[in-house]
Amino acid sequence: MVIGILTLTIPSSWNHRRRHCLRPTPPLIKCESGGVPLTKQAHRFFSSLTSTAAVDDPATANRLIKKFVASSPKSIALNALSHLLSPRNSHPHLSAIAFPLYTKISEASWYNWNPKLVADLVPLLDIQGKHDESQALISQVVSKLKFKERDLVQFYCNLIESCSKHESKQGFNDAYGYLSELVNNSSSMYVKKQGYKSMVSSLCEMGQPNEAENVVEDMIKNGVKPSLFELRFVLYGYGKMGFFEDMERMVKKMEIEGFGVDTISSNMILSSYGAYNALPKMVPWLQKMKALEIPFSIRTYNCVLNSCPMIMSFVRGSGGFPVSVSELVNVLDEDEALLVKELVESSSVLDEAMEWDDLELKLDLHGMHSGSAYLIMLQWIKEMKSRFRVKECVVPAQITVVCGTGKHSSVRGESPVKTLIKAMMVQMKSPMRIDRKNIGCFIAKGQVVRNWLIQSLD
Repeated sequence: MVIGILTLTIPSSWNHRRRHCLRPTPPLIKCESGGVPLTKQAHRFFSSLTSTAAVDDPATANRLIKKFVASSPKSIALNALSHLLSPRNSHPHLSAIAFPLYTKISEASWYNWNPKLVADLVPLLDIQGKHDESQALISQVVSKLKFKERDLVQFYCNLIESCSKHESKQGFNDAYGYLSELVNNSSSMYVKKQGYKSMVSSLCEMGQPNEAENVVEDMIKNGVKPSLFELRFVLYGYGKMGFFEDMERMVKKMEIEGFGVDTISSNMILSSYGAYNALPKMVPWLQKMKALEIPFSIRTYNCVLNSCPMIMSFVRGSGGFPVSVSELVNVLDEDEALLVKELVESSSVLDEAMEWDDLELKLDLHGMHSGSAYLIMLQWIKEMKSRFRVKECVVPAQITVVCGTGKHSSVRGESPVKTLIKAMMVQMKSPMRIDRKNIGCFIAKGQVVRNWLIQSLD
C-alpha cells in the first residue's frame, strides 16, 4: 500500500481591509500521490479516524463523521469527500467511510444534489462489494434525470469514466450498458457524440483498444464523424498495450479521416515505444516529425529521454556525467546517441525555454524531467558559448536558470531537477549560485558567466 506524503501549502494572504466580510482561504495540504489536495481541517479529520481506529468501528466512525460535517463549512466537507473519491486517494485505508460521509453530507441543509459525486462514489461501492447501495444511487439519479437527456448522458459519461479510472470491472460493464443503450436510442447528436467519446476513452483506459476501435466504427455507421479525440485515444490505447502495428495502423486511419499527425499524437507514439524499450523505432518517428514540420515539445524530450537508460543513469547517479553534447554522444550506445542527435538538431524546445535580452538571459526548466533538463542545459551552454564568442553580442546583465523548488515533485521540496543542476554547476565549476531571494533559481552576473564559458570550457 502506497500512502501519499502530505505537505502544507499556505495560500496567499487575503485582503485585510475587508477581513470583516471575507473568510480566508483554508490552508491546503498537497497530496503527493496526485490526488485532490486536502484542507488542513480535512487532514485532521482523517488523522482522527486513523488514530482512533474508527475505520474498523462503524459507530465511532459515524460519530466522527457527524461531528466533522456539522462543524465544517461546505467547501471543507466536500473537499474531504472528493479526496476519498479520487482514484489517487492517498488515504485508501479510509475509502470505506466515503459512503457514510456522502450520506451525512447529503443530509446537510447547504448540500445541493450533485450527480457527479454519485458517479465518483459508485465504483468505490462496487469495489467494496456494496452493489445494492451503488445500484440504489444510480436508480435515484436516473429517476431524477430521466426527462433531461443531456444531463443523463453526462451522468453516464462521468460514471463510466470514473469506473474505468478506479478499474472497477463490474461498475464499468454496468455503466457501459447504460450508456450504450442511451446512445443507441437517442436521436440527439449531442447525446451520441458525448456518449461515444466517453465509451472510447474508457475502453482504452480499461485496456480494450480493439473494442474502442469497434465503437469508432459504430460511430461512422451511425452518421457520427469521429473526432481527433477518439482517434488519439485508440492510437494510444494500442500503444500502451504494446500493439505497435495497430498503433501505426491508426496513424494511417487518422490521416484518412483528415487528421494530420501532430505533436500530441507523436508524443503518445514516442511514449509507447519508450515504455517497451523500442528505442530503434523512436528515431524514425523523430525524423518523420521533422519532415512533416511537427514541432518538438518539452513532453517530446521527456518521452524520449525517460526511455534512455544510460542518460537516466547519469542524471540519477552520484558520479560525474558528460558536460557537453559531443561528450555525451560519444559515451552513449548507438540507439541513445541517435536519439540525442535528433533532438538537439532542433532548437525549438530550447528557444521556447530561453529568454534573452539586454537585462537578463533566463532558462526556464519548468515541466522538464531530469533527462530533459540535463540535455537542455548542455544545449543551452553550447548556445551561450556560440553567441558570446561573437564580439557584437550584448552580454545580459544577469543570467538565471529557473528549476523550481520541488512543489510538484514526488517528495515536496526535493526537486530532482534542482539537485541535478546543482551537481552540474559544481562539476563544471560554474559561477552560478542558488538565488537567496528565490531558492528555485540559479543566478550569476552575465559578464562573469561569459568569462567562465570562454575560458573554462574551451
